[in-house]
Amino acid sequence: MHVDCLPVAGDIEAEAQPLGSWYEAQIAIFGRKFQEQLADAKWFIVGAGAIGCELLKNFGMLGLGVGKGQIFVTDMDLIEKSNLNRQFLFRPHDVQKPKALTAAAAIKRMNPDVKVTAYELRVGAETEKVFSESFFGKLHGVANALDNVDARIYMDRKCIFNRIPLVETGTLGTMGNVQVIVPFATESYSSSQDPPEKSIPICTLKNFPNAIEHTLQWARDAFEGVFKQSAENAAQYIADPQFTERIIKLPGIQPLEILDSIKKALIDDKPKSFADCVEWARLYWEDQYANQIKQLLFNFPPDQVTSSGQPFWSGPKRCPDPLVFDVNDSMHLDFIYAAANLRAEVYGLDQVRDRQAIAELVKKVHVPVFVPRSGVKIETNEAAAAASANHYDDNEVDQDRVDKIITDLLKKAEKQSKITPLEFEKDDDNNLHMDFIVACSNLRASNYKIPPADRHKSKLIAGKIIPAIATTTSVLSGLAVLEVIKLIGGHSDLPSFKNAFVNLALPFMAFSEPLPAAKLSYYGNEWTLWDRFEVTGELTLQEFLNYFEEKEKLKITMLSQGVSMLYSFFMPKAKCSERLPLPMSEVVRRVSKRRIESHERSLVFEICCNDVDGEDVEVPYVRYTLP
Repeated sequence: MHVDCLPVAGDIEAEAQPLGSWYEAQIAIFGRKFQEQLADAKWFIVGAGAIGCELLKNFGMLGLGVGKGQIFVTDMDLIEKSNLNRQFLFRPHDVQKPKALTAAAAIKRMNPDVKVTAYELRVGAETEKVFSESFFGKLHGVANALDNVDARIYMDRKCIFNRIPLVETGTLGTMGNVQVIVPFATESYSSSQDPPEKSIPICTLKNFPNAIEHTLQWARDAFEGVFKQSAENAAQYIADPQFTERIIKLPGIQPLEILDSIKKALIDDKPKSFADCVEWARLYWEDQYANQIKQLLFNFPPDQVTSSGQPFWSGPKRCPDPLVFDVNDSMHLDFIYAAANLRAEVYGLDQVRDRQAIAELVKKVHVPVFVPRSGVKIETNEAAAAASANHYDDNEVDQDRVDKIITDLLKKAEKQSKITPLEFEKDDDNNLHMDFIVACSNLRASNYKIPPADRHKSKLIAGKIIPAIATTTSVLSGLAVLEVIKLIGGHSDLPSFKNAFVNLALPFMAFSEPLPAAKLSYYGNEWTLWDRFEVTGELTLQEFLNYFEEKEKLKITMLSQGVSMLYSFFMPKAKCSERLPLPMSEVVRRVSKRRIESHERSLVFEICCNDVDGEDVEVPYVRYTLP
């Protein structure tokens, strides 16, 4: 395979003479001047996982940051045993150490001249005091090695605002791509989006699973609902005096459902001992694997036929059987063992990791007899289930019941209660998260006569894992570094850069020029996402509005900062009169109810405008520099 990807211009023979240095081969190709540019470059690698390790290795061995430059790397995660097969900078003795610090130390051992600064931080609004405008202002570029879209979009916005290049790399099994984002030339990462992933239909998950993937997703939803969401609501109720006030403003039956779950968590079902946790787990088992199946079969008996005379339980619909609890069945006890201990963890109670002791406790639990009820509605197709979900907010709320729950919570809920929501973590074999998922899923699979999945397969599916392959990571990181070389070398014309698309399973490798940034205009002034209005403060809100009307001939109809609406043409006159004489920074403080931090050198304002003819026009955002 031959890949022509480096546009080398000019005669560098005079600069390519041997110097006897580590970087002899590169100098022979690019020249000494380029090697000096590499040494003085400052790049930020976001993520120190599989791609991050490869990028860090490539940067270090190229000599990036060995002069006046520097490499910055951040990753909030710790090294897991499962990382070792593809994140080659880590060794078995590094497990549970910070990824970024460990990777930086490994690169220093490979090339002692490299200057690396490592952070154990995620990138986001909460770390902008560290990764501030000043921090980004000293960078020459950013290389993303992230594993989630939200972080990628955040970094994309930061690079656009700070007008620095971004090289985006991602892999999925044998597939991967590299996208290069060049200031004032290309579109951004966020300019295009992948189609949404296909989701499992609601009615299939709730009542008609036919594959182990369905039962595993159902188990994941159960974990989130039981050990995270309801616990989060209860914890917020305890910590935030204004929580109830906010909840009752939600539409439809949401206030009732949330408050009822809090009442159950803090009053009705609150455990006082581990025995209570076992009792809850046993009753939860009965409800999920016996009672709900009995209700489903009451609504739709095994011999049910459709309006067309066809058997209801046919095709993808599997007729289930309710399970009968047996303490001697290892899968049944697995569920009780995991569920009871996880509930104890949520409530800060001592756990019991003795299966025999739990078996003795569960034998003492009284399980009420279940009688199916008439009038229970169960949706049988996705359209009806989706319609029901969409009308969730339209249902009328029982206000008397809401008021009674609020009163009960005020009287009976202990404000000193300690509740800790659980974050699902698939890689810790001792936290019982995967134990719960496997048992929960396989029991439901037994209901529907679906072949069960072992722990390994369950972990792959429930964790939505597509195994990372070291060769894919290596190839994509190499292609990413080629684009970094072009950027450091000073190339700026669009045809010089190449986005890459790879599938090693075929094998397939293709390149395309990055798409140019889309152009918009107002009054004949062309602009792209890289452009903005620059305004230096401090101005009052009235002066700000006048500035745009007089200088740009634009009448601002709406002005916002983040999620806060600072000004609008439909704003009440009293509120408008109150804000107009205030400095812009003070308007932001009052409306957003936050203070402007010392590291914030500027604010971003979004504006909606009319032209002199009163027509809406699209305009760039405003960078408002603080005094």
